Amino acid sequence: MSAAPSPSPIRIRPANPADAGALLKLAEQAGPGLTNLPPDRDALSARIARSDALLHQQAEGGAIMLVLEMAGEVRGCGMIFPRIGVEWPFYSYRISHTTQRSSIDRRMLRFPVLTLTNDLEDCAEVGGLVIDPALRQGGHGRAIARSRYLFIAQHRPRFGVRLIADLRGYLQDGRSAFWDAVGGRFYAMDFDEADRINGTTGNQFIADLGPRNPIYVNMLSPEAQAAIGRVHDDGRGAQALLIEEGFRDEGYVDIFDAGPTMIAPIDGLKAVAQAGTAIVSAIADGALHGTGEALIATGLDADFRATRGAIGVDENGVTLSRATADMIGVDVGDVVTHTAF
Repeated sequence: MSAAPSPSPIRIRPANPADAGALLKLAEQAGPGLTNLPPDRDALSARIARSDALLHQQAEGGAIMLVLEMAGEVRGCGMIFPRIGVEWPFYSYRISHTTQRSSIDRRMLRFPVLTLTNDLEDCAEVGGLVIDPALRQGGHGRAIARSRYLFIAQHRPRFGVRLIADLRGYLQDGRSAFWDAVGGRFYAMDFDEADRINGTTGNQFIADLGPRNPIYVNMLSPEAQAAIGRVHDDGRGAQALLIEEGFRDEGYVDIFDAGPTMIAPIDGLKAVAQAGTAIVSAIADGALHGTGEALIATGLDADFRATRGAIGVDENGVTLSRATADMIGVDVGDVVTHTAF
């Protein structure tokens, strides 16, 4: 039985300056709330330059940007932050509870509270996952998402112990009820402006102007309370992929829109734990039969390439189709990292 072929060949590679226009289009399609991919050409160009510096180990902080390319066009994006909290503090709200008891009538009440924290600094982070709306079917989002974990597997000493993913929070008609109830009151700006500032110049204003004391959740509007930990409608698929990969919700939410922060041990990620490294022992000119589909990567740093395709694995190494091998530029004798797709 032959594996079902990928609908169209894809290549995942590091972003370069020529991708700025395509990334701007993706950012505009994504809408508000996606801080890591702001719809600002200058900010995107700066991110691409920082990504290149990271890949050449000439900088600390910022994100490695990967793009999904199909037929020579950039149709998706995903990012990896090797370590957060380097350039400026990384803030989250931690959801906890406080219990109060009355000595008069012996009533005991338990309240949820939000506390501004830097608990997640020094973690690695994945984010900026965007796929062309026309390609949301067919597993392309899964491919760009999981390619980030293969990159981590190939550069494991560069990353720490835990990996987080901040999911975009729930918006209704483009508005965040949580921001209106909390952020808008402390920062004297609307959600779109705060999102733009955070996406282009960083979040130092959070430290400067943010709440110093825990926030009692039951003092917020019902709409704001309901938004805490709720993912954006467009992010439900991404959340499902994260859970499948091994991420869990540990009670942290984003400071802007209260979207959930998912956390996983890097070595426990399915793609990392199940990744194998092998020599390409053969390349088949025709279709491979009796094989499974895999995500396959090769190259380090700026030379990283990944694709999806059929793969045969035996004691001698792996067999790829000619089309798959050409997509990532490998030949017999080269080394690849692979994980089941």
